[in-house]
Amino acid sequence: MVTMTYSHPDALVSSDWLADHFKTPNVRVLDGTYFLPNVPRNAFDEFQAEHIPGAAFFDIDDIKDPNNSLPHMLPTPEIFSSKIRKLGIKNTDRIIIYDRMGFFSAPRVWWTFRIFGHENVAILDGGLYKWLAEGRPTSGSENIWQPSHFLASFNADMVRNSKQIMENLKSKNELVIDARPSDRFEGTAPEPREGLASGHIPASLNLMPSQFVSRDTHTLLPGDAIAEQFKDIGITPDTPILTTCGSGVAASAITYVRYLITGKVAPVYDGSWSEWGAIEHAPIVTGKS
Repeated sequence: MVTMTYSHPDALVSSDWLADHFKTPNVRVLDGTYFLPNVPRNAFDEFQAEHIPGAAFFDIDDIKDPNNSLPHMLPTPEIFSSKIRKLGIKNTDRIIIYDRMGFFSAPRVWWTFRIFGHENVAILDGGLYKWLAEGRPTSGSENIWQPSHFLASFNADMVRNSKQIMENLKSKNELVIDARPSDRFEGTAPEPREGLASGHIPASLNLMPSQFVSRDTHTLLPGDAIAEQFKDIGITPDTPILTTCGSGVAASAITYVRYLITGKVAPVYDGSWSEWGAIEHAPIVTGKS
């Protein structure tokens, strides 16, 4: 287990730890890789070609609300339970999530499990990038899972919708952290999805997941360095925040690192800019925060 300077290291495991435990019966490994629409790569194809032995693929574009046109919106607890049972995962399992980039979409999967009541879930530090760099084993074989029993609950406090964002503009109860790249946040670059306005929610601040990761190893920075990034924009451990991004993926990364250093799970605006940027007359501003 990673200790470093995190107040809640339970949500992060090292490659050394996983190498010693990935064959343990109650440890389940999930590849949660997702690529943005403008990236010409297929996460499932890459998973089939190469993954950590015993891993299953968690597809955020499949485990979603099928009746919502917005990208990978949260499913109902019933749908989530059904999908997870098909992966052979039980409520008693210790779940370890990774993605191919190191720290991009894995936090979305982590947050999804947390919101559906499964707290025994962690992210592999450095993801598949570090695992491969260390010459650790991979597999290209398909895993067949026996259906299991998994029962999900739902924590509504961990998610926000557009109505709540509108209300928050008036109440200012929560500080909005936008995890999109700075040029998209400022409105100088187009969104990867067509038909969306440019800019950001008024009074929001910009923090990107890349600010919390080592460029060399793709592993997370120490807790004090993560805390410093929040402090630099005026956020203390006690500041109430909510997170947003393009479609709720990068936002989950901010929620995740916040948990590592405080133990608090900041709510994610699930629709994020895919919803807000398409709402007629929604309050939008451009420029730096």
